[in-house]
Amino acid sequence: MASTARRLLWFSVVKNALTAPRSLHDCPVSAVTSCRTAVTTSSGAILPKPKKTHFGLIRIALVVVPFLYVGTLISKNFAALLEEHDIFVPEDDDDDD
Repeated sequence: MASTARRLLWFSVVKNALTAPRSLHDCPVSAVTSCRTAVTTSSGAILPKPKKTHFGLIRIALVVVPFLYVGTLISKNFAALLEEHDIFVPEDDDDDD
């Protein structure tokens, strides 16, 4: 079973390596921007720089921070609910010995 999976994986890697576009002219016309594997054209001209995503870290922070806050609120409220219904209540051991 494992050898069959290995053979299938190897076959897919070899097939992808053989069919991957090697230059800009090998790409289909409609997918020129999605198959950016070449740095130069076949004539030797350097391709322009790809588009840069501006404010990437700010966008990540604007998504991550609110979801972290909502997650902490949910977990805090759920812990209070569990303690209220005596489902999970930490025992207070007096270790004054």
